[in-house]
Amino acid sequence: MITLNQAHFRRRKIVNAVMLALCGVATLLAIIPLVWILVYVTQEGGRFLSVQFFTDLPTPVGVAGGGVLNAIVGSGIVIGIACLIAIPIGIIAAMYAAEHPNTPLGIAVRFGTDVLSGVPSIVMGIFAYTVIVLPQKHFSAWSGGFALAIIMTPIILRTTEEMLKLVPRNLREGSLALGASEWKTTLQVTLPAAINGVVTGIMLGVARVAGEAAPMIFTAFGNPFLSAELDQPIATLPHTIYVYAISPYKDWHDKAWTTAFVLIALVLGLNIAARVFTAWRLKKMGWR
Repeated sequence: MITLNQAHFRRRKIVNAVMLALCGVATLLAIIPLVWILVYVTQEGGRFLSVQFFTDLPTPVGVAGGGVLNAIVGSGIVIGIACLIAIPIGIIAAMYAAEHPNTPLGIAVRFGTDVLSGVPSIVMGIFAYTVIVLPQKHFSAWSGGFALAIIMTPIILRTTEEMLKLVPRNLREGSLALGASEWKTTLQVTLPAAINGVVTGIMLGVARVAGEAAPMIFTAFGNPFLSAELDQPIATLPHTIYVYAISPYKDWHDKAWTTAFVLIALVLGLNIAARVFTAWRLKKMGWR
């Protein structure tokens, strides 16, 4: 004879098993498109991958070979500019928002960040075109980095703010009790304790902007030659994929797939590097 408690326990186990199964199915459905995209891009782009693709410049239509060295260098330069602008602003603003969450400025920072993170990237490109390209009367790497920095800043800010909030309160209170000022406590105690999450947020921001093509159309614009001049048009991987993909030439279509494969590999490498760094830091701090 099954008692009431046994029936209730059995029902809870059944409900728990059903919900776990549903969670597993939902996770699988979320992973399938990612795996599908990775496999398909690898099949299409991996066929034409070679050392020359990383070391050579693009060739004219109909000429075999060629690579995307200019786009790889250009993406590195534009993303580097974006990091120089977005990382300091995002971290400093996050430190203030985390320490003074209920002040008018803290509330405004969080609200503005949430709004900014929802703005389409092409709008960022048009904004950078208006404030930088039009006054300069030419496209440039600076304008591309500025557009990507606007996209990166809310990601870095919100991630850093949440990581700072997770730091135990007694660390901050202990530093203040020892006579340290508020800014020194945040900079030398709270921020180092949350550095793993901060680095992860930065890597997520970089991965987010590394594949943005729309802002590059209005800012960096592209360049078929190798250029490192910041005030001149410059090639980037997303813009190169866009140009190759809309062309009527099969050779360029093949190069677009290979460039997409390179871009995905770079983004995946950044994410893996962030995970490895986080694991190394946790191990060094004795948390693993």
